[in-house]
Amino acid sequence: MYNPISTEFFDQLTVAMQRKIPSNIEYYQNEEQEKKQEKQQTKALVKTMEVIDGFEFVVLDTQEKIKLSLVVTFNGKRHRED
Repeated sequence: MYNPISTEFFDQLTVAMQRKIPSNIEYYQNEEQEKKQEKQQTKALVKTMEVIDGFEFVVLDTQEKIKLSLVVTFNGKRHRED
Protein backbone atom coordinates (compact mmCIF):
# COMPACT_ATOMS: atom_id res chain seq x y z
CA MET A 1 0.00 0.00 0.00
CA TYR A 2 1.31 3.44 -0.95
CA ASN A 3 1.94 5.67 2.06
CA PRO A 4 3.12 9.18 1.07
CA ILE A 5 5.57 11.03 3.29
CA SER A 6 4.38 14.01 5.31
CA THR A 7 4.72 17.49 3.89
CA GLU A 8 6.90 18.40 6.87
CA PHE A 9 9.34 15.59 6.03
CA PHE A 10 9.30 16.58 2.34
CA ASP A 11 10.07 20.19 3.32
CA GLN A 12 12.99 19.07 5.53
CA LEU A 13 14.43 17.01 2.68
CA THR A 14 14.03 19.90 0.25
CA VAL A 15 15.79 22.38 2.57
CA ALA A 16 18.64 19.92 3.22
CA MET A 17 19.03 19.37 -0.53
CA GLN A 18 18.91 23.06 -1.50
CA ARG A 19 21.24 24.24 1.27
CA LYS A 20 23.58 21.23 0.94
CA ILE A 21 23.24 20.40 4.64
CA PRO A 22 25.05 17.21 5.71
CA SER A 23 22.22 15.09 7.07
CA ASN A 24 22.08 12.28 9.61
CA ILE A 25 19.67 9.56 8.59
CA GLU A 26 18.58 6.54 10.62
CA TYR A 27 16.71 3.99 8.52
CA TYR A 28 16.01 0.39 7.68
CA GLN A 29 17.81 -0.77 4.55
CA ASN A 30 14.87 -2.98 3.56
CA GLU A 31 11.69 -4.57 4.89
CA GLU A 32 13.61 -7.58 6.24
CA GLN A 33 15.78 -5.34 8.43
CA GLU A 34 12.64 -3.50 9.49
CA LYS A 35 11.14 -6.77 10.77
CA LYS A 36 14.35 -7.51 12.69
CA GLN A 37 14.56 -3.90 13.96
CA GLU A 38 18.10 -3.58 12.47
CA LYS A 39 18.58 0.13 11.84
CA GLN A 40 21.33 1.66 9.73
CA GLN A 41 22.80 5.14 10.09
CA THR A 42 24.49 7.39 7.56
CA LYS A 43 25.60 10.97 7.21
CA ALA A 44 25.53 12.41 3.71
CA LEU A 45 24.23 15.18 1.46
CA VAL A 46 20.78 14.79 -0.05
CA LYS A 47 21.25 15.02 -3.83
CA THR A 48 17.70 14.41 -5.06
CA MET A 49 14.46 12.57 -4.49
CA GLU A 50 12.93 10.19 -6.98
CA VAL A 51 10.14 7.68 -7.43
CA ILE A 52 11.17 4.13 -8.34
CA ASP A 53 8.49 1.51 -9.00
CA GLY A 54 5.94 3.70 -7.19
CA PHE A 55 8.06 4.21 -4.05
CA GLU A 56 9.73 7.47 -2.98
CA PHE A 57 13.48 7.41 -2.42
CA VAL A 58 16.09 9.93 -1.31
CA VAL A 59 19.34 9.77 -3.28
CA LEU A 60 22.49 10.73 -1.37
CA ASP A 61 25.87 11.98 -2.57
CA THR A 62 27.24 8.58 -1.51
CA GLN A 63 25.02 7.05 -4.27
CA GLU A 64 22.86 5.39 -1.60
CA LYS A 65 19.13 5.26 -2.31
CA ILE A 66 16.95 5.08 0.78
CA LYS A 67 13.24 4.33 0.63
CA LEU A 68 11.57 7.22 2.43
CA SER A 69 9.00 4.99 4.10
CA LEU A 70 11.91 3.21 5.86
CA VAL A 71 13.48 6.39 7.29
CA VAL A 72 13.13 6.45 11.08
CA THR A 73 14.84 9.80 11.82
CA PHE A 74 16.15 12.59 9.63
CA ASN A 75 18.49 15.08 11.33
CA GLY A 76 17.18 13.99 14.72
CA LYS A 77 13.49 14.35 13.86
CA ARG A 78 11.47 11.13 14.08
CA HIS A 79 9.35 10.35 11.02
CA ARG A 80 7.94 6.98 11.94
CA GLU A 81 7.20 4.84 14.95
CA ASP A 82 8.80 1.44 15.37
